[in-house]
Amino acid sequence: MTKNIKSWKEISREIEWQKYSRKIEKVIYEMPNGEKSDFYLKKEGPAVGILALTKNKQVILTKQFRPGPNKILLELPGGYIDKNETPEKAGNRELLEETGYQGKAKLVTTAFDCAYSTMQRSCVVITDCELVSKQNLDENEFIEVVLLNMDEFKNLLRSGQNTDIEVGYLGLDYLGLL
Repeated sequence: MTKNIKSWKEISREIEWQKYSRKIEKVIYEMPNGEKSDFYLKKEGPAVGILALTKNKQVILTKQFRPGPNKILLELPGGYIDKNETPEKAGNRELLEETGYQGKAKLVTTAFDCAYSTMQRSCVVITDCELVSKQNLDENEFIEVVLLNMDEFKNLLRSGQNTDIEVGYLGLDYLGLL
């Protein structure tokens, strides 16, 4: 096994496609062997994924259609972090907008979205959540709020039929609920 892995040298970077907040960048690197190779990366800003629990330990999820998998999924709430916003503040804002719930937020860690994305996702746990308002959804959000007990939520994570699985596991680990 090689122990001398080195960073690649970036030769160029340009936006190939952009619509709304989504961008695809073409990045050309010089590889360790001297060859040049192009990569297409999702250019995305920082985001927050939220494991939110009610006072009686029910997990707050969003149920919505997702175009990537072309399915209706149960997901953890989340979204982009606005400029000058902490992950905790973004978590509370997104949770309130998507579900109407609010609680006490704590940053657990930050994780990479994937190897071909610039996004870093802050994993936030919000506990003692209470329903305080109606949803305040964006024009392209159509979300139903679903509450699951802990066993149901763990089974959902194990199924792989949701997004942001790492946020769920990192949050449960942080709370000592694995």
